[in-house]
Amino acid sequence: MDITIHHAWTPGAIGDIAALHARHYADSHGFGAFFEAKVARELGDFLLRFDPARDLFRCATGQGRVLGSLVLDCGEDPASAHLRWFIMDPALRGRGVGRRWLEEAVVQARRVGVPRVHLWTLAGLDAAAHLYAAAGFALVEEVEAQQWGSRVTERRLELSLTPQC
Repeated sequence: MDITIHHAWTPGAIGDIAALHARHYADSHGFGAFFEAKVARELGDFLLRFDPARDLFRCATGQGRVLGSLVLDCGEDPASAHLRWFIMDPALRGRGVGRRWLEEAVVQARRVGVPRVHLWTLAGLDAAAHLYAAAGFALVEEVEAQQWGSRVTERRLELSLTPQC
């Protein structure tokens, strides 16, 4: 399968990324329309303020649709870049694309000088947890939530980019 990697918005990206999230999380956690709408709205807001000098946007397209995405949002909080919308279609998993993008995001965060990178994930996403741990992310907060329509354990992970004494 031919894959094209995009470093900025491409036609259909917002809808495809929202749909990819919606399908995955409906199957894995029972999430509904509220979740898909939130992904689309927040991703659209991000892309309207996207600054390629600070932020990072990656999406992979193939077969006429987005098959994976990752965003590093450096404009939300000067104290911490937010890793968001990191997802891979099963057709892309295991090919190293996600690992490369995560490495690029950490390099970008270091380049712009943010002291840490954070993300929110869910308990039970073992492959993602392994990838984040291998990149040096650590669990800093865990909360039970039901905002997505089913009860889940949300986890905040952080990667400190400041030298430790």
